[in-house]
Amino acid sequence: MNSAIDTIVTAETPEGISISIRPAGFAVRATAFLIDAVIRIAILFVCASLFSMGHRLGTGLYWISAFGINWLYPVLFEMSSAAATPGKRVMGLYVLMSNGLPVTPAGCLIRNLLRVIDMLPLFYAFAIVSILLRRDSRRLGDLAAGTVVAYRHEVELAGKLSDGVPIPPPIPLSRPQQLALTAFAWRVDRLTAERAEEIASYAVAIASAAPVPAQATDSLTGRLIGIARWLHGDRPPAARPPGTAPHAASAGPSQ
Repeated sequence: MNSAIDTIVTAETPEGISISIRPAGFAVRATAFLIDAVIRIAILFVCASLFSMGHRLGTGLYWISAFGINWLYPVLFEMSSAAATPGKRVMGLYVLMSNGLPVTPAGCLIRNLLRVIDMLPLFYAFAIVSILLRRDSRRLGDLAAGTVVAYRHEVELAGKLSDGVPIPPPIPLSRPQQLALTAFAWRVDRLTAERAEEIASYAVAIASAAPVPAQATDSLTGRLIGIARWLHGDRPPAARPPGTAPHAASAGPSQ
């Protein structure tokens, strides 16, 4: 049931890497289309004003510019680094290949040239029906070009290292050992304390040899988290000299 209502599709790159894509639905794509339409109408109005005094020559130049604006406007913007027209950028969308790779020139040209089919029989009826019926919301031009319009999202790390006091590794650690400790500290907040301690017991040789600061949690889990934070670059705050008041470090020079 969840797969039926989930709008995220998975694409596999030629390298075998799975990429999650969230296709844009009809409402947001229609809004982006209207924004681009307003921009194109404004450009056409400016062109009409510039060529209005050219008589027959001006009329010819206007229709040439109208043709270029209508057909090249989306191509030029979608082939840019943003892979999106201004309307799509406003709505947080971009165009990419259905396998998750950046859109190719051929794919961009095909999807835009086939708008002549998508707009049939009236008001982009074919495109609307295709978008509404398909789970990946692709119109006919997208199907022919192998493209998809999706939401642009920034890559975010899923979670964070668990809180703890950084502890220097007691012994030299190999690269796989460092990665394993970091992965454990990254996921430990999603585990119960008992399960985390059970997993930490597999690294008891490392954890038991680690020095434990007074403010750290004296458990296998706490020690491994501390080592992972140290490997991540965290360092404990510098110890204050004996007898120094907490506010002394911020006090001004003596008079």
